[in-house]
Amino acid sequence: MNALEEEKQQIRKFIKACKAKLTIEEIRLCSQLILKNIESLPAFQKAETLMAYWALPDEVQNHDFILRWYQHKKIILPAVDGSHLRLKVFSGINNLAQGQCFGIEEPIGEDFAHPEKIELVIVPGIAFDISNNRLGRGKAYYDKFLRSLQTLKIGICFPFQLLPRIPVGPDDIKMDMVISC
Repeated sequence: MNALEEEKQQIRKFIKACKAKLTIEEIRLCSQLILKNIESLPAFQKAETLMAYWALPDEVQNHDFILRWYQHKKIILPAVDGSHLRLKVFSGINNLAQGQCFGIEEPIGEDFAHPEKIELVIVPGIAFDISNNRLGRGKAYYDKFLRSLQTLKIGICFPFQLLPRIPVGPDDIKMDMVISC
């Protein structure tokens, strides 16, 4: 493991320890504030198609947000397919199944074949920095996908996940903005 990867692993370990200290109520309140901020963005309000993710228990909780908006906007969620993300249209909570990576619930329905139509992407991360850099879980799924996508990329995180600086490599994709509570 090189120095860059070692530094990234140390940050992942630190953030994991911080997440373990969060209460369910802190997660709920912070998540609501973050998603309310997203809903107030003109880019969100005019977007017809957006991409999000189905949150793990220790991530910014967006399940209610997705359930509130999927009948008004086309919501695209990722599904892991080998080493890449496959795009799926979210069609309701009954059309989710546990995916092959990280235990994430993924949609099992219709494929979405037009990533160029995605107007906004809400991106999870382990950490972000004040320059809008993102540190993920280490598999580069989002970096590979976002590299070819010319759309608004919004990272969302809890306050302790927003750091002054995170290590970045040449393949790491920067966000357009990061929203925390």
